[in-house]
Amino acid sequence: MHTMKKIQKLIIAGNNLELTNSIKTVIEEKSEKLFDHNEKIIRMRVEVEYDPHQSTHQKEYIAKGHLDVRGNDHIVATASNDLYKSIDQMVLKLDRMMRRRSRLERSKRKSKHSIDLPAFIPKISTL
Repeated sequence: MHTMKKIQKLIIAGNNLELTNSIKTVIEEKSEKLFDHNEKIIRMRVEVEYDPHQSTHQKEYIAKGHLDVRGNDHIVATASNDLYKSIDQMVLKLDRMMRRRSRLERSKRKSKHSIDLPAFIPKISTL
């Protein structure tokens, strides 16, 4: 039941590419790591694309990932000549972004900021 909730947060789309069950399964398994990593993820959209018009014929498979999280969203696109490699690279980039975000949040919580009030405080004379 817990994994069903994670799958509902995942949207998978394909451009110029038929989404087979194996592609969907790989994307779900790889992205599960991201959902385990951070519970603040609202939704994840993954778009896989085949671009036959690439001039180099080297980077034809594109994987785009969009993480909706509280605060700034994370958007990543990777390209390679292998679809599964593109998916792996996309998930790794998103994972690095989430780790960096959590590290920055922790350092902000730990840092103590002194408050400097540049104000003149008048002396009160007692007569």
